[in-house]
Amino acid sequence: MKLTGLHLLLTYQCTLECDHCFVWGSPSQHGAMTIEIVQDILEQAKSAGCKSIYFEGGEPFLLYVVLARGVQRAFELGFQVGIVSNAYWATSVPDAVEWLRPFAGKLADLSLSSDLYHWSERLGQLVENAHAAAEQLDIPVGYISIAQPEARNAPPAFAQLPERESGVMFRGRAAEKLAARARQEPWHHFERCCHEDLRDPGRVHVDAYGNLHVCDGIVIGNLFHKPLREICRTYDPYANPITAALLEGGPAELVRSNGLAHQEEYADACHLCYAARLALRERFPEILAPDQMYGVN
Repeated sequence: MKLTGLHLLLTYQCTLECDHCFVWGSPSQHGAMTIEIVQDILEQAKSAGCKSIYFEGGEPFLLYVVLARGVQRAFELGFQVGIVSNAYWATSVPDAVEWLRPFAGKLADLSLSSDLYHWSERLGQLVENAHAAAEQLDIPVGYISIAQPEARNAPPAFAQLPERESGVMFRGRAAEKLAARARQEPWHHFERCCHEDLRDPGRVHVDAYGNLHVCDGIVIGNLFHKPLREICRTYDPYANPITAALLEGGPAELVRSNGLAHQEEYADACHLCYAARLALRERFPEILAPDQMYGVN
């Protein structure tokens, strides 16, 4: 496995509790990185040959000092650096400039969440303030916008979301809150993973516990127990019972091979996969982790 990008889930905590959130972000969530953890992860990422680092959450600005130190160190190590944020901190343009000033000249991308899940008149103004401040500081800025579940024509959301709306992936909180609003299809139609390259993922996520996620909630190693470089060198998706089944025949095969009970229809492949993984957590606790990814506080 040759990684080019590593996305740090700086914290599972968030100021919001959006219905579409993959990681069940909310004000009550737990799990946060320290400066020491971030620095260790960045050194491992450099050793493993990664080229880009993203700081995400939850909401990474909740750990502002950790975020600022992390961005500084990532920049010093030569990474392309990005941040994903909901801009809760941009209460005015002048204030937003001060929040962003430590990142000027260091960020390749600031992605702001801006869609109906994050929207109110106040939240919309926050995003506008953050955008204006980023432009003043010459920080590249863009938007992440996820369509409503009824919008079936929106493209799927991959690692780098397009600026126009992207479709919901019905995993995490979206499986519980939004899936019923989408058009349903027979479960046996979902015979491949549409969103992740499980054979040779170019980017993965790491959380505060060291879990390396090939997809949110599917762990392929822990870099606190085994160096990231070694995890990449020895990665075999067919040795992992979850990724092996998904490569064999998608979420439908995950259901078949494990003899799982199931509904007749699901909103998409992610919806079926997430439901199957929920049912398999006791069987594969180290792979289907941590609790936060499955809505357990």
